[in-house]
Amino acid sequence: MSDFRPASDRITIHDVAEGARVSTGTVSRVLNNRPGVNPRTKARVLEAMQSLGYRPDQAARELSFAQNRTIGLHVGSPVERNRPFFAQFLSHISRELRDSGFRFEEIRSRPDGMPEQIPDGLVLFGAHEADPRIPELRANSVPTVLLGRHNEVSCVAADDADGGRQVAEHLVRLGHTSFACILGGLHSQGEFDRLTGFRGGLARHGFELSNEMILDGEFTSLGAYRAMRRALERGLSVSAVFAASDEMAIGAMAAAEDHGVRVPLDLSVVGFDDMEGIAGDRLTTVRQSIADLAHSAVELLREQLAGGERRSITLPVTLIVRTSTARYWGGHEVS
Repeated sequence: MSDFRPASDRITIHDVAEGARVSTGTVSRVLNNRPGVNPRTKARVLEAMQSLGYRPDQAARELSFAQNRTIGLHVGSPVERNRPFFAQFLSHISRELRDSGFRFEEIRSRPDGMPEQIPDGLVLFGAHEADPRIPELRANSVPTVLLGRHNEVSCVAADDADGGRQVAEHLVRLGHTSFACILGGLHSQGEFDRLTGFRGGLARHGFELSNEMILDGEFTSLGAYRAMRRALERGLSVSAVFAASDEMAIGAMAAAEDHGVRVPLDLSVVGFDDMEGIAGDRLTTVRQSIADLAHSAVELLREQLAGGERRSITLPVTLIVRTSTARYWGGHEVS
């Protein structure tokens, strides 16, 4: 167990989870003696409970707090629900809420894009500039957590800008001097932040990413394949490509290789998300934890339901280097 100590004297199930380095759902399963918990993990949870002085009756009070409360997930336009990232987030957030004692429900949209009904609390997915959902929900005092960034509501997001910066640093250190970026049309806040961080990281070393080097891949593997293929047929000549998702990175790699461009010998490619089942053992990518996003969203909702002040959580990301990137010998090494 880590040397974690809670910020206040009131020990919660979230403190136990953080101390044991597990999810609140895992702590709940241990407390209720449910199957499916690794014995070593269970021992770590019990050790954290003992170290922090957490009593099972506290868990009962927390479950009572959540009882009969419904938390809804509302998805903004134009999010594509069949995307692997959304599917994994939906799985994690529904499990976190149910293990914490809440009822979970997906909320449909009215014709104007607003939630069709208002539950006890809402998680908003698909943040974008001037999102109309936020002022209306605030005006009606609805406990709300946004998956993204916003100054007027509790929110949680991965550090997308830092992820973009890490990609830029990695590629420049490999000696690359010419770059392209594949995006999905800049429909999401996270995508914009990834581009901003990437551009800033390149600028730090004296490189510029022109608008002509930003390719629209429609945030799908097929869209990225088509965008990359069109660019190569027009004579695109770069040594490195950053795609704003793993799906788009895989599409870009396929297009390059179909065009006779070898990855990574001729072209280095980096993705974002480190999605299980997509990144595999080949794709260099930026890892964000979808489980931590869901866990933090539930934590912030609990605070909102208890009358707490709004706050933001930014989760760290990590560059995972695999074999889709390599040194560019026509460039220079940056120490």
